[in-house]
Amino acid sequence: MLARLSIRDIVLIERLDIEFSRGLAVLTGETGAGKSILLDAFALALGGRGDAGLVRHGTEQGQVTAMFDVPKGHPAARILAENGLDDTGEMILRRVQLADGRTRAFINDQAISVQTLKAVGAVLVEIHGQHDERALVDASTHRQLLDAFAGHEKDVTALEALWEIRRTAGTALDEHRAGMERAAREADYLRHASQELKTLAPKDGEETELANRRTTMMQGEKVATDLREAQEAIGGSHSPVSALSAAVRRLERRAANAPALIEPAVKAIDIAINALEEADQHLSAALAATDFDPAELERIEERLFALRAASRKYSTPVDLLAALAAQYAGDVALIDAGADQLKKLEAAATEADKRYAAAAAKLSAARIKAAEKLNKAVNAELAPLKLERAKFMTQVEANAAAPGPQGIDRVEFWVQTNPGTKPGPMMKVASGGELSRFLLALKVVLADRGSAPTLVFDEIDTGVGGAVADAIGSRLARLAGKVQVMAVTHAPQVAARASQHLLISKDALDKGKRVATRVNALAADHRREEIARMLAGAEITAEARAAAERLLRAAS
Repeated sequence: MLARLSIRDIVLIERLDIEFSRGLAVLTGETGAGKSILLDAFALALGGRGDAGLVRHGTEQGQVTAMFDVPKGHPAARILAENGLDDTGEMILRRVQLADGRTRAFINDQAISVQTLKAVGAVLVEIHGQHDERALVDASTHRQLLDAFAGHEKDVTALEALWEIRRTAGTALDEHRAGMERAAREADYLRHASQELKTLAPKDGEETELANRRTTMMQGEKVATDLREAQEAIGGSHSPVSALSAAVRRLERRAANAPALIEPAVKAIDIAINALEEADQHLSAALAATDFDPAELERIEERLFALRAASRKYSTPVDLLAALAAQYAGDVALIDAGADQLKKLEAAATEADKRYAAAAAKLSAARIKAAEKLNKAVNAELAPLKLERAKFMTQVEANAAAPGPQGIDRVEFWVQTNPGTKPGPMMKVASGGELSRFLLALKVVLADRGSAPTLVFDEIDTGVGGAVADAIGSRLARLAGKVQVMAVTHAPQVAARASQHLLISKDALDKGKRVATRVNALAADHRREEIARMLAGAEITAEARAAAERLLRAAS
């Protein structure tokens, strides 16, 4: 529900706040009072095309704010979530129009793109009239509207799931078939390469490990002599360990005579002996590491040569040869076992296609039946709207060769305005006034199904009067029982049906130097006077006031 429309510094409007109530709100006033400007401003707030000409003369920018109470789960709330915006329950759409032509868009004071604002605005408000691009004349929405009328939403959701299963099965089949075809073209090469790499059996990190081992072996040969000489000096026949051990024993025998002098020296010599023994152990380990079998070095070099030769042959780093071997083995396995897998995937894809086709055909048949009911319901509304010779028809064209997530049907609303004329798409065949009445009849039948929560009708009663205008007012009032309806009207019969009557007027300011548009909510007496003006014209007569009173009583 639209709570308030706030306009600042738009043409003829300096500052304007309009509170809307539930039900049917009508906007009336003299021609040129500013009704079109109000709708232009409203459309701007909903993501319509910006225009520097909308900015009030002498100001740098104008802005329009539309505030809505949006229930949880509404499509507008989902659009906010998809764009990372907060949903506070109240949705504030704001559009700033700069005098240089640029615009800025905001939802709940968070900057957004105009495309996002337009997407949100489209599910909140439909404007029928001069802004028909925002209404249901768009044929791409007709299938969704038919499904909403018939209550097919669960069937469509189930069909979308089957479509996804069908798509996934088809993709798996296509990928497997392409892999088999690729493998078959390279079968001989793959078998040879797979066998060669299998025999080589490369391992991850093997090259680095072998290269380090070879380096250690080759360097060990050079340092082995020095290691042996060092070990001989520490632990050989000239080792000082024996002499140091004898010295310690002699000192220990004298320790009782002069412990303070002897014990530190004994302790230091013990440390030296231990260090020499530890050094001897390290030298032994180093010599053991340098001791290698020349045959082992030869095997390492041959292995490195084989790995690097394979790397050059397959244009793959040595460390990736193991992965390449696994890939080739998989391709060979695909050749050997692919036929069986192909049959399984083909069966799965066929089954998925059958299930989708059956569900799509069932939904298509249901749509055809629903279309007949929709046609009957809409056509029943046409006679009172002075379209008794016209005919509404829902075209459902099924094409199994062009399936989609929502089925195989193309749905479009057609009309025939007179017997004997060629029917065609509603937007192309119907004139402006006829189109508005067709849309009203359709909206009355659809009620709150497949509809935005707020509908705006711009002079839907143009060119009609009397009983037709009364029929239009009656249907707008019925529609307002389900959704919020606003109507710009010149018909007193429509105005009399309103639950809220807003008068648009133009006032002179600054001693006539400029004018401004005003909007006032009319109380009962003023409302009767306005309806009388709509009936009588410039001079309001007693008869007009009486007629206005009768219209109000009849509508209550």
